[in-house]
Amino acid sequence: MADPFLSIQHVRKSFGATTVVEDFNLDVESGEFVSFLGPSGCGKTTVLRMVAGFEEPSAGKIVVSGKDITRLKPNQRNVGMVFQAYALFPNLTVAQNIGFGLKVVGMPRADIDARVAEMLGIIKLPQMADRYPYQLSGGQQQRIALARAIAPKPKLLLLDEPLSALDAKVRVSLREEIRSIQKKLGITTIFVTHDQEEALSISDRIAVMYGGKAEQVGTPFEIYNRPATKFVANFVGTLNVLEGTVTDPAAGTVRVNSEQISLQGKLNGSKSGDTLSLALRPEAISLGRQPGRDSSLSGEISEVHFLGSVIRVRVGIGGSTVSLDTFNSPATPPPAVGEKAEISFSSSDMLVLH
Repeated sequence: MADPFLSIQHVRKSFGATTVVEDFNLDVESGEFVSFLGPSGCGKTTVLRMVAGFEEPSAGKIVVSGKDITRLKPNQRNVGMVFQAYALFPNLTVAQNIGFGLKVVGMPRADIDARVAEMLGIIKLPQMADRYPYQLSGGQQQRIALARAIAPKPKLLLLDEPLSALDAKVRVSLREEIRSIQKKLGITTIFVTHDQEEALSISDRIAVMYGGKAEQVGTPFEIYNRPATKFVANFVGTLNVLEGTVTDPAAGTVRVNSEQISLQGKLNGSKSGDTLSLALRPEAISLGRQPGRDSSLSGEISEVHFLGSVIRVRVGIGGSTVSLDTFNSPATPPPAVGEKAEISFSSSDMLVLH
């Protein structure tokens, strides 16, 4: 098997007595789009800055294309970086901003002009070459920052929460544009974000970070549907958590609110009487008994919110509350608060949180 394009090996970073990244490991393949996802302070930007060369690891090493770059300066790494703040030069035109790095390395003027024109075409702003940053919207400025980063044809593109200063509609369109450009150029990319929807929608793989460590690395499908830890399960997507008591570890059975549920497989490491945290995604739950759903729980409707095409229902089950969405049907009125209700789901969709 070929070596990974980027290999981050046992990297640690401390600032004085405070360790912000602890034994971080990740291999990234050539052309892959990997997101670092996590809350503020989890270490994701620090890892990115170490890859870029703006911070030096306290331990571990970073390898690109088989070359150890751990101690190299940023300008020796052939890495493109896009920051949260656009960091454009206000006194330079759009064309001059995009061509700045090319001018620094001594590229001939004709080649710079050709490359700048190519970049403006890629980001779909060919008419903006002679404008200044103050004449552009936030989304346009971030497109220029992206073009400037990729103009020198870097081996690696690093994006540090580049969309967080933009409004929601612009964020969605620009993240799709970034992904499209990344695929077109085939450039290996690391994207830092705290927005789970952003990470899920555009990544080949996601590294979910917490407390300076990678809690789980996997495809968006794996991260969402099979979270490895309680933190990942709670941070990515909406989650309903119920408490269950183990009744037979070998058979994988638990009791939830006096009703018996058979989980998939044995409950290794558990014994009868243990309390487990059990999780269900809202979309895995139906109101009432439904075909193909082999488990059910009884409760009472506690809240009903009419959202147009969808009705969000909350059902009290024991001491917990479960949220689910059901489609609005004009012929069927929504349930009423206080009604007895039954929810059904497939036992294979129930996650045991560790």
